Amino acid sequence: QLTLVESGGGSVQAGESLVLSCVASGDPYSAYYMAWFRQAPGLGREGRAGVAGMQPDGTEHYAPSVKGRFRVSKDHGKNILYLQMNSLEPADSAVYYCAAEPVSRFMYGGSWYVPEDFNNWGQGTQVTVSS
Repeated sequence: QLTLVESGGGSVQAGESLVLSCVASGDPYSAYYMAWFRQAPGLGREGRAGVAGMQPDGTEHYAPSVKGRFRVSKDHGKNILYLQMNSLEPADSAVYYCAAEPVSRFMYGGSWYVPEDFNNWGQGTQVTVSS
């Protein structure tokens, strides 16, 4: 079982940047497919949307709405997943969650942006962007 703890959220103005961190502990970090999701205000868990994902080999994936503005990265030595968010917009306001799933889960299907394909979640960190 993997434990995930996010941090780095906050309130910023449109156009500013934030860096989210997700510290993973428990199982071998490198065997997991990692992803960032966000849940907009007023939506339940079913409203979570994939923002960015990273395969164990380092391949990155992004939602069209954040591509070119957000960057996902990993520090393998410290077991930390990052999300660099630039040029933030009010529409980016949400609770951001880190998620992980053993890479074997995706050998027979599943997608980085589908929350139902992940069973390990952090507690979330709030990001608020004002215009």
